[in-house]
Formats: sequence, structure tokens, C-alpha cells
Amino acid sequence: CKDFETFKPKFEQVQNDLKEGIRESRRFGEDADIAEGEFFILGGQTVYVDQVGEAFLNQYDRKDRRLRIIYSNSTESDILLRSFQRALYKDTAGRRITDPVAGPLFASVADATDSESGTVYVLRSKSDHPLISGNRDVIHKIGVTGSKIETRITNAKLDATFLMADVEVIATYELFNINRSKLENLIHRFFGAARFEIEIKDRFGIPIKPREWFLVPLQAINEAIERIQDGTIAAYQYDPKEAKLKLSK
Repeated sequence: CKDFETFKPKFEQVQNDLKEGIRESRRFGEDADIAEGEFFILGGQTVYVDQVGEAFLNQYDRKDRRLRIIYSNSTESDILLRSFQRALYKDTAGRRITDPVAGPLFASVADATDSESGTVYVLRSKSDHPLISGNRDVIHKIGVTGSKIETRITNAKLDATFLMADVEVIATYELFNINRSKLENLIHRFFGAARFEIEIKDRFGIPIKPREWFLVPLQAINEAIERIQDGTIAAYQYDPKEAKLKLSK
């Protein structure tokens, strides 16, 4: 790599971030996404993705891209994206280094030193309101609680934040060592463009606009949680028109 000196400070910063816990390394998943500007660990070397080329169809009619990747030992490669994915997945020590903006918000599995902090929950309303019943499968309440979900939803039909109706639990994700408020704010900001705008009167007749309901399919919520878990959420945004996560431009 003839211009390695321009990348050297990046590698030094990443190593420092890892030591201070600002970043973490996570196991690389099969066919996981790779974006420009990301760091990985492959073959014992830290790897930086400097460039991602234009997409093209390979001999198997599958989309691929040519990458320029820089290694911490001052070498570089123009490996294909799919080849890089396979190498990272097959390497038992292959890792993705998380983005410091998102950080490792919570683990998917607790270890012996973790303490449970709460649960991300996804609820679906049983309301007979025509706007809700007509879109029931894509209207979800997303929240974070430190108590039992069953306790949280006991009096849902008396609470305007639950749309004055009973709800059903669609999905849950356990949290460990996490700031619940920060995580909930992150999720709500991420899906902010798809917030479900509705006004409901509470039991005293006072109009309330619940803020935790979103027009988002469960599949997109699952993927967002996975992106938070592996530290890549900062590279994505939610597209409400296509109802899916897309790499940020």
C-alpha cells in the first residue's frame, strides 16, 4: 500500500478505541453487509474498507463488487466483496469492529458477568378503530421496559398510550448492561419517519397523541435490533416507502 501513511492514524485510533471500549469486535455473520469506511479483523490483521466499487453480476448472476481494502501490516488488496465475506465468515477469529457512533448497545447473549437490564418489546393493538384494524399487521408499539411486560400491559385498554385497547406481544429482545432510555430513544429516532400519527381520547376524554407506535413491519424491526446488536446501525436508515432498512448514502 503505497499511501499507507494516510491510513496509519485510522488504524491507531481503532486500536485505541478497542482498548477503551469505545468500539468492540463482533463475530462476522454469513453474508453480512460490508460498507465503505468499516473495519474488520481477518487473519490476525485489522482491515479497513477504503473503497467499494460499482455493483456487477458475476458468473453466477449474483451481485458483487470490487473492494479496495487496506491491512494494518501496510498491504492492500482489490478483493471481491463476496470473497471477503466468505473469508471473514470462515475465519474463526474473523470479526467486525463496531462503529463508535452506535457502539455495542446490548448483547444478544448474556455472559457470566452481565446483569439483565430490561427488554425491548414489540406490541400489536387489538383496537377496532378502523385506521388501526385496517393496518394491524404493520402498526407496532416499540418500547423498552425494566419490568415484566405482562405487568406493563395489564391495563392497556385503560391507557391512551396503548390506544385504549388490549395488545398482544409480538416480539421481545432481552437487554444486558444497557441504558434503557438511550436505547429506546435510538430506536424511536431510527423509525421516526414512520411514526403512526393518531389522536386517541383517554378515559377522561382528553385527546392524547401516543408517540411509541410505528408503521413498520416486524421484519424491519428484527433487522434493526440485529444492526444495533452488531454495532452497524449507524450505517443504515429506515425507508418508510420501501418499508425496509437501507444503507445510508
